[in-house]
Amino acid sequence: MPFDAVFLTAVAQELRQGAQGAKVDKVYQPARDQVILQLRTRDANRKLLLSASSNTPRAQFTEEPFENPAQPPMFCMLLRKHLVGGRIAEIRQPPMERLLDMVLDCTDEMGEPVQKRLIIEIMGRNSNLILCGGDGRIIDCLRRVDFEMSEKRQVLPGLFYQYPPTQEKRNPVETDRDTVLALLRCEAGDIQLDKWLQSHFAALPPVICRELSYGYCGDTECRPTEAEYEALADYLAQQFAGLNGPYTPTLLLREGSPKDYSYRTLEQYGVLGENETFPSFSALLDRFYASRERGEQVRQKSQAIHKTLTNLRDRTARKLEIQRKELAATYDRERLRQLGDIVTANLHAITRGQPRLTAVDFYDPDMKEIDIPLSPTLSPQQNAAKFYKDYTKAKNAEKMLTGLIEKGEQEYAYFCSVLDALSRAEGEKDIADIRAELTDGGYLKRSGGKKQMKQQPSKPMVFQSDEGYTIYVGRNNRQNDQLTLKTAEKYDLWLHTQKIHGSHVIIDCTGKDKPGDLTVTQAAQLAAYYSQAREGHNVPVDVTAVRNVKKPAGGKPGMVIYDHYNTVYVTPDAALADRLRVQ
Repeated sequence: MPFDAVFLTAVAQELRQGAQGAKVDKVYQPARDQVILQLRTRDANRKLLLSASSNTPRAQFTEEPFENPAQPPMFCMLLRKHLVGGRIAEIRQPPMERLLDMVLDCTDEMGEPVQKRLIIEIMGRNSNLILCGGDGRIIDCLRRVDFEMSEKRQVLPGLFYQYPPTQEKRNPVETDRDTVLALLRCEAGDIQLDKWLQSHFAALPPVICRELSYGYCGDTECRPTEAEYEALADYLAQQFAGLNGPYTPTLLLREGSPKDYSYRTLEQYGVLGENETFPSFSALLDRFYASRERGEQVRQKSQAIHKTLTNLRDRTARKLEIQRKELAATYDRERLRQLGDIVTANLHAITRGQPRLTAVDFYDPDMKEIDIPLSPTLSPQQNAAKFYKDYTKAKNAEKMLTGLIEKGEQEYAYFCSVLDALSRAEGEKDIADIRAELTDGGYLKRSGGKKQMKQQPSKPMVFQSDEGYTIYVGRNNRQNDQLTLKTAEKYDLWLHTQKIHGSHVIIDCTGKDKPGDLTVTQAAQLAAYYSQAREGHNVPVDVTAVRNVKKPAGGKPGMVIYDHYNTVYVTPDAALADRLRVQ
């Protein structure tokens, strides 16, 4: 994923065309290291995404929806104070550097015109977003870098901003053919072209170095001889000149999945890779990052809940295992009563302090003699009574353990269902719904201290079948209950994977005839896809009318019972879910 200086140069051209002169209308910070500037131009409104994430740093226009936190972070509030109402006057990029310096014309508190600079450094784990005044003094930054973190360059409020130190390598764009030839002839022995390029020239990531090597000799590990240096210098000079453009936004696909991107087509992978071109770099980056970044953000935000749920589930599983062993031990209680009978029948042969009794077992068909251990501290009558007491105790324990195990199994199934819903969460609202569910159930503590802003609960996912029927899919247990027991009409169809945790699915039949087999099949595929069997095949899905679905007394959220159902077998289809989804 080389968001290198050349790629950024191509993106910067695109941003200048769409952002220069635009007014900053709003500022959002959907994630800790992401900022979105809502821009207003004469032609259209655009969202400019600036990401300083260590894994996915970039700058681009985006069409993707982002879910903003209920309370904006302090850095977001600072950007709103200084940038809202300002216009982007210029977007600068130092030659062959992974950095964009945006100059904005703004006004201060007194209404006087001032300039501000918003700088994004796209440098892997050292990526940063920095707000400066017109004089170059840092107002604040997303990541503060003090002297202990870096002796060479500090990034702190109040300091004058300085560009990062440049690499001690040549700029390929400014390198002519004769210079390339001279560098080649300086080599003492044979060279591997891609490694040589990477060690001598800035802004050329490994994938581009390999592509240049492949383009020259058809091998990513090409080793040219001295006799080839003249021709190689001509080839490299031509390729370096192409770094100024024109550029081709290209996505590399492997087995249909995005694996890499570049400003040029990549031929080195042969039949193992497929190049897909895009009309813009922003569209390319949206396609590449959208799903994986959303999933990563949700994973980070749900990490604490996931850990708590996993611990609760595992603790319940261990407790159930112990209780099942204890229950199995109670099944031998009849022998305790028999031993009590034998001791009672032989009271005359027992003296106080006797450690054991040897007597005939009249419950044995062969009437064999057995040794029965006794307590020396108890009288003969008390020893017999102890066997009867242990028998009664085991009998009562069976009833109690049976109830505890049933309750524990429900708890275990509930935790599994919540973990399944959490794995399918698509944003902060979904996580907030699950957190509220667990808090109401007493599994999480209510957060004290500062009162949190109330967040609107999420809504069910909506799909439309090819026959025109609306299909609703619940996101979590609470939503499943609301959808099935309150929202759906009794004549609607209800679907759920058989004995597998997953979403409740409703086919809205309002004002329509009974849905056809195509709609039922598509709804069943959605039920299978939004369940624990997402990666399975021939998944059983039960189908019945909503009127046949009931909530058992004391049932956990999402738990229902049903009858009069049919079962269909389907295979989950992600492409179908994407195609049918409305919202």
